[in-house]
Amino acid sequence: MADGYAGDVTPQQCWAALADDPRAALIDVRTAAEWTYVGIPDLSPLGKSTILTEWQSFPSMAVDPNFVDRVTAALGSDGPDKDKPLFLLCRSGVRSIAAAKALTAAGYTQCVNVLDGFEGPLDGHGHRGQKTGWKAEELPWLQR
Repeated sequence: MADGYAGDVTPQQCWAALADDPRAALIDVRTAAEWTYVGIPDLSPLGKSTILTEWQSFPSMAVDPNFVDRVTAALGSDGPDKDKPLFLLCRSGVRSIAAAKALTAAGYTQCVNVLDGFEGPLDGHGHRGQKTGWKAEELPWLQR
């Protein structure tokens, strides 16, 4: 267990876990602008949808004080299964750690950060999405 959340996985490990466990969910905590202009993970090959819930809102980048409530609502109306695997993804794997810690503090037991996020770090040319991360590992994604 990492400091305050269940740990970290690569995007490939996340994809495999989402495929193997029907309860597992992917929560993209980036901003609405990022979802629109950069793209989102496409889980349709797994019969799932990515849960889109901002951790911070653009342009202020203030943390949403209702984040946990929004995630709980998005996970379903039957009441939260606080032991279901939740994979958290942001641009590069930093905001998703903070979000994983917040959900863990709220009682969710399997909050996992996706290393390098959707786009990963900058490459030598100052571009993201080329070295590591969801896009660089050529996992399914789509433009909204």
